[in-house]
Amino acid sequence: MIGEYMYRIKRRKSNLKRAAQYLALLPFLVFAFFPFYWMVITSLKYNQELYNLASNPFTITTGITFEHYIYLFKKTEFLVWFKNTFIVALVPTFIALVFSIPAGYALARLKFRWSALISTGIFTLYLMPPTLLFLPLSKFVNNLGLTNHLGSLIITFPTFMIPYCILMLSSYFRTIPAEIEDMALIDGCTHVQMLYKIVLPISKPGVITSSFFSFILAWDNLIYPVTFISNSSRKTISSGVLTELIRGDVYFWGSLMAGAVVSSIPIIVAFVFLMDNYVKGLTAGSIK
Repeated sequence: MIGEYMYRIKRRKSNLKRAAQYLALLPFLVFAFFPFYWMVITSLKYNQELYNLASNPFTITTGITFEHYIYLFKKTEFLVWFKNTFIVALVPTFIALVFSIPAGYALARLKFRWSALISTGIFTLYLMPPTLLFLPLSKFVNNLGLTNHLGSLIITFPTFMIPYCILMLSSYFRTIPAEIEDMALIDGCTHVQMLYKIVLPISKPGVITSSFFSFILAWDNLIYPVTFISNSSRKTISSGVLTELIRGDVYFWGSLMAGAVVSSIPIIVAFVFLMDNYVKGLTAGSIK
């Protein structure tokens, strides 16, 4: 009887502790989900309610409308912008991985002169803001004749992807036991064979994390598309929504928020399916 009573008390304390943990997380969840909630309700409101200062901004009071989504898809080239964004995010991510995987492995495993200095230089490049790079890059793009072409984004996006990918992958490669590579070398593998046949298959979380983060950087990038692209049919979502739905002092708030909601869906879906590998890749470099 006493044992059952003690078990109930222990179970009640455990439930209270769990409830307290959930309550502690609640403010962070509200902070994280509030922007998305605001975008959704704004995109579903009638214009009359959007511009009515007396209405409650946190709820929908006059009914739901999809006119902003209809305007976005029928009156603008949003689907073209979506396709362009996918292209200029996917191709540069692939290019960044092609260069970053061998570079990251070399910094993690190969001992050579100036390796520490090179790592510091790569980290410095990663910290350099894009606002300092787009001016010389614009001249470079113009000399190549790629102004107002998607190729201008494909060749410039890797400039901020590669430094991050190298740092992330080199940190992840260091977590792999060196004994595995030593045994491969004894069996006659070269460093290139060992990288692509042994190291990469067990580095899936790190590669996914690097590629996913690079994809997000390209997907959300604004300054390069606005600088290099002026033709509406070649714009990305970020630049297209900004330039086509803001005309002088007139803001199409409903369609702006509708574009933000639709453009965030692919990232959310990708994160849901890749979350486990993404978390592993982020935390692997912090422990050994």
